[in-house]
Amino acid sequence: MDSQMQLRVLSVRFALLAWIAAAGHAVAAPGDSVLSISSDAPAAAASMRSVATVLQEGMSLERESRWGDALVHYEEAVRDFPEDRQLAQRLDLAKLHYGLERRCADRSYRESLKALSPQQALALYGELLRKIHTHYVTAPPWKDLGVRGAIALEIALSDPDFQALAGVRSTPEQVARVRQGIYQSLSQRQLLGPEDLVALAAEAARVAEQQTGLPQSSAVLEFVTAAAGGLDDYSAYLSADQLRDVYSQIEGNFVGLGVELKADAGALLIVHVIPGSPAERAGIRDNDRIVAVDGRTTMELSTEEAAAMLTGAEGTSVRVTVQSPGAPQRELTVRREHVDVPALEGVRIAKTETGVAYIKIPAFQKTTARELEAALWELHRQGMRALVLDLRGNPGGLLTAAVEVADKFITQGNIVATRGRSPQEDFNYQAHYGGTWRVPLAVLIDGDSASASEIFAGAIKDSGRGEVVGQRSYGKGSVQGIFPLGYAGAGIRLTTALFYSPSGKKISKAGVTPTVEVRRVAKPGLDSLTAQAAGDEMLARAITAVEARAQQRMANR
Repeated sequence: MDSQMQLRVLSVRFALLAWIAAAGHAVAAPGDSVLSISSDAPAAAASMRSVATVLQEGMSLERESRWGDALVHYEEAVRDFPEDRQLAQRLDLAKLHYGLERRCADRSYRESLKALSPQQALALYGELLRKIHTHYVTAPPWKDLGVRGAIALEIALSDPDFQALAGVRSTPEQVARVRQGIYQSLSQRQLLGPEDLVALAAEAARVAEQQTGLPQSSAVLEFVTAAAGGLDDYSAYLSADQLRDVYSQIEGNFVGLGVELKADAGALLIVHVIPGSPAERAGIRDNDRIVAVDGRTTMELSTEEAAAMLTGAEGTSVRVTVQSPGAPQRELTVRREHVDVPALEGVRIAKTETGVAYIKIPAFQKTTARELEAALWELHRQGMRALVLDLRGNPGGLLTAAVEVADKFITQGNIVATRGRSPQEDFNYQAHYGGTWRVPLAVLIDGDSASASEIFAGAIKDSGRGEVVGQRSYGKGSVQGIFPLGYAGAGIRLTTALFYSPSGKKISKAGVTPTVEVRRVAKPGLDSLTAQAAGDEMLARAITAVEARAQQRMANR
């Protein structure tokens, strides 16, 4: 394993800051997060809309420069029409535009534009390409990555925000000459590996500087981000701030407000408020909407601009205008503080009559296994006789954390296998007999349970260790490595392997099918005594299933 490969990560959500982007929402950056899957979507939905109609709707969003909305629109369209090449092309175009919008709002990326010399930018590009060459899960499509870099540069040269950031004012005629020069160079080159792509980027940067005055390092960085983001939905270039965000999520702590949010009709919808966070103390609740930040309405800001305004140094404050459902707007001042993200939530005996315990795992962090062990012993002292583990909405996390948690419940055999193009990515993770909890178990999953969650659920299902209750999981069956790079404090998140359940099933695009399927969805985490009345049928069914297992276990003694 490469000594620089610090982490093996499985997640559809990586940026856990004050403005975390939930998987599949409009604030998810291309390659940084992926589409959410609705397992209840009507099968006839695709047939009701033609490709032409979908394209027309998408083009309307493009004309309004609503690239975040266009990205989500095309993601959904590609799921409905997976074989349509034109939709796939529009999706990638939306990714490029939205990625540029996101970078322009990224403080550390803006600093790298100023700090890197052309030689350093080319060295960064070469290092990134060599990581791809060595570690990527399949043979890299070098020509496609080079062409994507050229397209990204052309898009950037025509973007007003990028022009302002780079200090240039390129005209359509100048951009056309840059395009002509780059594609002439492309027609004369064979792009067979990292060296060829570095040479192409160097030539494109020279042409762009000659025609528009664009600094060469700015041009090269467009090739850098395009290469990383052009591999799959999960690989991406990470600016210094984004790399810190990844490490913060894994460690389970960061500086911020302590909310998860997504774009929603010109506002920022609060998906989740972290318990004990500054946001919770200020009175912000789940499903509230932020409609203004420091006096500027979210209607006049891009999602990235609004989200960036929420971040800042520890000890500073931000004014937010918040609206709760059915209530008037209110203005709050929230202090940015160090926030510890709980590894577990809702730990309790949910049904005292039968001793059914409940634990929600929001994500698989470095401390999850250790905190789970402590929680299990405490629940044991309180009379736990069965357990429901809630992984609904869990986007993943560390592979090793998922394996460690699974190992607490499975006595022997495979937990998961990973397979990559490089033999060093091939691992078979085995369960160990010692320290195993034999309590009857039910695992809750839904369409947003992904990656590491699917490793755990798949292992429990295939081993017959417990019931898996809910909806088919997301279907993200790949492993990402986090590689720091030698320039600008940056890194790359790179897909290095696919993973397979103990029975050899490929999780990617298939997901984990529950043993007890429940179609209705309600707010997760309600206690068992009110679950049925409040409509949380999944939790009610999980409790019923685990009680049946406990009764069967007693009968077999």
